[in-house]
Amino acid sequence: MDLSNENVLHIKKDGVEYLQFKKLLDYQDIINHAYSIGVDKNYRTAKANKEKLQEDVYQKALKDYEILCHAMGSKPEHLVKTNQAHTDEVKIAKEKIKENEPDFNLEQYAKTDGLITNQKGMMLSTTNADCILLLFFDPKNKVIANTHSGWRGTLQRISVKTVKKMKEEFGCRPEDIICAICPSIRKCHFEVEEEVKQSFEEEFKDIGNLSQKEIIKETVPNQKWNIDTVKINQIILQKEGLKPENIIDSGICSVCHSKIIHSYRIEKQDYGLNTALIELR
Repeated sequence: MDLSNENVLHIKKDGVEYLQFKKLLDYQDIINHAYSIGVDKNYRTAKANKEKLQEDVYQKALKDYEILCHAMGSKPEHLVKTNQAHTDEVKIAKEKIKENEPDFNLEQYAKTDGLITNQKGMMLSTTNADCILLLFFDPKNKVIANTHSGWRGTLQRISVKTVKKMKEEFGCRPEDIICAICPSIRKCHFEVEEEVKQSFEEEFKDIGNLSQKEIIKETVPNQKWNIDTVKINQIILQKEGLKPENIIDSGICSVCHSKIIHSYRIEKQDYGLNTALIELR
């Protein structure tokens, strides 16, 4: 299966598959990036409660990262990974902490769902299994960010908070920032109940009537609704000042393509994780 489309290329190289955004490839002399493909790979480095993985499982994850990084032309010791917890916490990665190995499972990035840096040789990593991962790049100031925004993160507007922090810390202008939206669950499969639906309607009153904009669609009368969290992120990022043409969506649903992309809703408690990576060369 080839997931290439007008916005992304599906690369198969050295025993690994990954996507790259055509818009970001215009700057490949400055940045390196990828979104992993393949359910035979699993980029989990800790359990959800931060307990250690079995050693063989952890070593398999390290090997999967190593294979992907080498295929991209990078080094696994450049990796810096958040300990995601569906928060709105975005931190600045100022320097590599471990010299010859990845910065995994560090307390410095506990309960952190976004990382920003202007330092070269730091490969920012987030992971998902249906949640949205967003790669940000300011080509003028040479600043990158990598943010995990599940439905809870979307309600907390972590994508906008990432842009605000890029502005505050590095003087980035929203109109210069490119945002690439990786594969995630889409409106076709993101079904919620009344409580979650109401939370979205309450939080995003500034967008207007979400049903009229077809962001929320009733699927089971008064019981179930489908929500377009990708569209919400596109709208709130535009309201923050990003140009529509600089918000690049992969257009790929993780549930629809669960044979080659990890999906929590399909795999349930044994779900694996994909990773999104971005680095300044």
